[in-house]
Amino acid sequence: MRLSEQTVTDLLAAFRSPDPTPGGGSASALAGAVGASLLAMVAALPKTRASAAADEDTLREAGRQCAALSTDLTSLIDRDSEAYDLVMSAYQRPKGTDEEKAARSAAIQSALRSAIAAPLDVMRACADAAEKGIVIADFGNPSAASDVQVALELLAAALRGARLNVEINLESVKDPTYIADVREEITRLGRRVTEDADAARNALRR
Repeated sequence: MRLSEQTVTDLLAAFRSPDPTPGGGSASALAGAVGASLLAMVAALPKTRASAAADEDTLREAGRQCAALSTDLTSLIDRDSEAYDLVMSAYQRPKGTDEEKAARSAAIQSALRSAIAAPLDVMRACADAAEKGIVIADFGNPSAASDVQVALELLAAALRGARLNVEINLESVKDPTYIADVREEITRLGRRVTEDADAARNALRR
Protein backbone atom coordinates (compact mmCIF):
# COMPACT_ATOMS: atom_id res chain seq x y z
CA MET A 1 0.00 0.00 0.00
CA ARG A 2 1.24 3.49 -0.85
CA LEU A 3 2.25 5.66 2.08
CA SER A 4 -0.37 8.25 1.26
CA GLU A 5 -3.11 5.60 1.39
CA GLN A 6 -2.27 4.39 4.89
CA THR A 7 -4.08 5.37 8.05
CA VAL A 8 -2.47 8.06 10.17
CA THR A 9 -1.56 5.42 12.76
CA ASP A 10 0.11 3.17 10.18
CA LEU A 11 1.90 6.05 8.52
CA LEU A 12 3.37 7.23 11.81
CA ALA A 13 4.43 3.67 12.54
CA ALA A 14 6.21 3.65 9.17
CA PHE A 15 8.06 6.83 10.11
CA ARG A 16 9.08 5.23 13.44
CA SER A 17 10.33 2.05 11.83
CA PRO A 18 14.09 1.43 11.30
CA ASP A 19 13.55 1.38 7.53
CA PRO A 20 15.15 4.36 5.73
CA THR A 21 11.87 5.23 4.05
CA PRO A 22 9.70 7.09 4.69
CA GLY A 23 12.16 9.69 5.89
CA GLY A 24 12.53 13.42 6.17
CA GLY A 25 11.53 14.14 2.60
CA SER A 26 8.22 12.35 2.94
CA ALA A 27 7.67 13.99 6.32
CA SER A 28 8.22 17.40 4.73
CA ALA A 29 5.68 16.63 2.02
CA LEU A 30 3.19 15.51 4.67
CA ALA A 31 3.66 18.71 6.68
CA GLY A 32 3.16 20.77 3.54
CA ALA A 33 0.02 18.85 2.63
CA VAL A 34 -1.47 19.54 6.06
CA GLY A 35 -0.57 23.21 5.82
CA ALA A 36 -2.15 23.61 2.39
CA SER A 37 -5.23 21.71 3.59
CA LEU A 38 -5.67 24.08 6.53
CA LEU A 39 -5.59 27.06 4.18
CA ALA A 40 -8.17 25.39 1.94
CA MET A 41 -10.38 24.84 4.98
CA VAL A 42 -10.19 28.47 6.08
CA ALA A 43 -10.96 29.67 2.56
CA ALA A 44 -14.14 27.58 2.54
CA LEU A 45 -15.50 28.88 5.85
CA PRO A 46 -18.51 31.22 5.94
CA LYS A 47 -18.46 34.69 7.55
CA THR A 48 -15.48 35.92 5.57
CA ARG A 49 -13.94 39.37 5.60
CA ALA A 50 -14.57 39.77 1.88
CA SER A 51 -16.55 42.95 1.31
CA ALA A 52 -17.29 42.38 -2.37
CA ALA A 53 -18.31 39.44 -4.53
CA ALA A 54 -15.02 39.67 -6.41
CA ASP A 55 -13.07 39.33 -3.17
CA GLU A 56 -15.20 36.35 -2.18
CA ASP A 57 -14.45 34.72 -5.53
CA THR A 58 -10.75 35.41 -5.08
CA LEU A 59 -10.84 33.80 -1.65
CA ARG A 60 -12.65 30.69 -2.86
CA GLU A 61 -10.28 30.31 -5.80
CA ALA A 62 -7.28 30.56 -3.47
CA GLY A 63 -8.85 27.80 -1.41
CA ARG A 64 -9.34 25.59 -4.45
CA GLN A 65 -5.74 26.08 -5.45
CA CYS A 66 -4.55 25.20 -1.95
CA ALA A 67 -6.66 22.03 -2.06
CA ALA A 68 -5.00 21.09 -5.36
CA LEU A 69 -1.56 21.84 -3.92
CA SER A 70 -2.38 19.62 -0.94
CA THR A 71 -3.16 16.79 -3.35
CA ASP A 72 0.15 17.36 -5.12
CA LEU A 73 2.02 17.35 -1.82
CA THR A 74 0.26 14.16 -0.77
CA SER A 75 1.55 12.42 -3.90
CA LEU A 76 5.03 13.69 -3.07
CA ILE A 77 4.97 11.73 0.19
CA ASP A 78 5.25 8.63 -2.00
CA ARG A 79 7.45 10.16 -4.70
CA ASP A 80 10.15 11.12 -2.24
CA SER A 81 10.43 7.61 -0.84
CA GLU A 82 10.41 6.10 -4.32
CA ALA A 83 13.20 8.45 -5.39
CA TYR A 84 15.32 7.39 -2.42
CA ASP A 85 14.84 3.75 -3.41
CA LEU A 86 16.04 4.60 -6.93
CA VAL A 87 19.23 6.08 -5.54
CA MET A 88 19.88 3.03 -3.37
CA SER A 89 19.29 0.72 -6.33
CA ALA A 90 21.70 2.71 -8.47
CA TYR A 91 24.46 2.48 -5.85
CA GLN A 92 23.95 -1.29 -5.70
CA ARG A 93 24.63 -1.77 -9.42
CA PRO A 94 27.72 -3.83 -10.32
CA LYS A 95 31.03 -2.06 -10.82
CA GLY A 96 33.40 -4.85 -11.83
CA THR A 97 34.23 -3.56 -15.31
CA ASP A 98 34.75 -0.12 -16.82
CA GLU A 99 31.44 -0.46 -18.64
CA GLU A 100 29.64 -1.39 -15.45
CA LYS A 101 31.27 1.50 -13.61
CA ALA A 102 30.15 3.95 -16.29
CA ALA A 103 26.61 2.58 -16.30
CA ARG A 104 26.50 2.68 -12.51
CA SER A 105 27.72 6.28 -12.41
CA ALA A 106 25.14 7.36 -14.99
CA ALA A 107 22.38 5.58 -13.07
CA ILE A 108 23.43 7.26 -9.83
CA GLN A 109 23.43 10.71 -11.41
CA SER A 110 19.99 10.10 -12.93
CA ALA A 111 18.59 8.80 -9.65
CA LEU A 112 20.03 11.75 -7.74
CA ARG A 113 18.12 14.11 -9.99
CA SER A 114 14.92 12.24 -9.18
CA ALA A 115 15.78 12.47 -5.49
CA ILE A 116 16.24 16.23 -5.92
CA ALA A 117 13.14 16.73 -8.07
CA ALA A 118 10.75 15.40 -5.43
CA PRO A 119 11.74 17.71 -2.55
CA LEU A 120 12.17 20.57 -4.99
CA ASP A 121 8.56 20.07 -6.03
CA VAL A 122 7.63 20.08 -2.34
CA MET A 123 9.34 23.45 -2.00
CA ARG A 124 7.53 24.82 -5.04
CA ALA A 125 4.15 23.66 -3.82
CA CYS A 126 4.72 25.07 -0.34
CA ALA A 127 5.77 28.41 -1.80
CA ASP A 128 2.66 28.51 -3.97
CA ALA A 129 0.43 27.66 -1.02
CA ALA A 130 2.04 30.34 1.17
CA GLU A 131 1.39 32.87 -1.57
CA LYS A 132 -2.31 31.93 -1.54
CA GLY A 133 -2.17 32.30 2.23
CA ILE A 134 -1.99 36.08 1.79
CA VAL A 135 -5.41 36.14 0.13
CA ILE A 136 -6.86 33.72 2.67
CA ALA A 137 -5.48 35.72 5.58
CA ASP A 138 -6.88 38.90 4.07
CA PHE A 139 -10.40 37.69 3.26
CA GLY A 140 -10.91 34.54 5.34
CA ASN A 141 -12.96 34.12 8.48
CA PRO A 142 -11.14 36.10 11.20
CA SER A 143 -12.01 33.46 13.81
CA ALA A 144 -9.71 31.05 11.95
CA ALA A 145 -6.65 33.30 12.18
CA SER A 146 -4.78 30.74 14.28
CA ASP A 147 -5.44 28.07 11.63
CA VAL A 148 -3.88 30.30 8.99
CA GLN A 149 -0.84 30.86 11.19
CA VAL A 150 -0.44 27.14 11.86
CA ALA A 151 -0.69 26.52 8.12
CA LEU A 152 2.05 29.06 7.42
CA GLU A 153 4.31 27.49 10.06
CA LEU A 154 3.79 24.03 8.57
CA LEU A 155 4.47 25.26 5.04
CA ALA A 156 7.64 27.02 6.12
CA ALA A 157 8.85 23.96 8.04
CA ALA A 158 8.02 21.70 5.10
CA LEU A 159 9.97 23.93 2.74
CA ARG A 160 13.01 24.01 5.02
CA GLY A 161 12.90 20.24 5.43
CA ALA A 162 12.62 19.68 1.71
CA ARG A 163 15.51 22.06 1.13
CA LEU A 164 17.73 19.95 3.39
CA ASN A 165 16.98 16.93 1.20
CA VAL A 166 17.73 18.87 -1.98
CA GLU A 167 21.02 20.12 -0.62
CA ILE A 168 22.30 16.77 0.64
CA ASN A 169 21.64 15.14 -2.74
CA LEU A 170 23.25 18.05 -4.60
CA GLU A 171 26.51 17.18 -2.87
CA SER A 172 26.83 14.07 -5.04
CA VAL A 173 25.78 15.64 -8.35
CA LYS A 174 28.58 16.26 -10.87
CA ASP A 175 26.92 18.81 -13.18
CA PRO A 176 27.94 22.31 -11.96
CA THR A 177 25.38 24.11 -14.12
CA TYR A 178 22.55 21.99 -12.73
CA ILE A 179 23.81 22.54 -9.18
CA ALA A 180 23.93 26.31 -9.66
CA ASP A 181 20.43 26.41 -11.14
CA VAL A 182 18.95 24.36 -8.32
CA ARG A 183 20.72 26.38 -5.63
CA GLU A 184 19.42 29.59 -7.15
CA GLU A 185 15.86 28.26 -7.21
CA ILE A 186 15.84 26.95 -3.64
CA THR A 187 17.18 30.27 -2.40
CA ARG A 188 14.43 32.08 -4.29
CA LEU A 189 11.73 29.73 -2.98
CA GLY A 190 12.92 30.14 0.60
CA ARG A 191 12.79 33.91 0.26
CA ARG A 192 9.31 33.73 -1.26
CA VAL A 193 7.89 31.73 1.63
CA THR A 194 9.41 34.03 4.23
CA GLU A 195 8.07 37.15 2.52
CA ASP A 196 4.62 35.72 1.78
CA ALA A 197 4.20 34.32 5.29
CA ASP A 198 5.08 37.72 6.73
CA ALA A 199 2.60 39.38 4.37
CA ALA A 200 -0.12 36.91 5.41
CA ARG A 201 0.55 37.54 9.09
CA ASN A 202 0.33 41.28 8.50
CA ALA A 203 -3.00 40.74 6.73
CA LEU A 204 -4.31 38.88 9.78
CA ARG A 205 -3.50 41.87 11.98
CA ARG A 206 -5.46 44.31 9.85
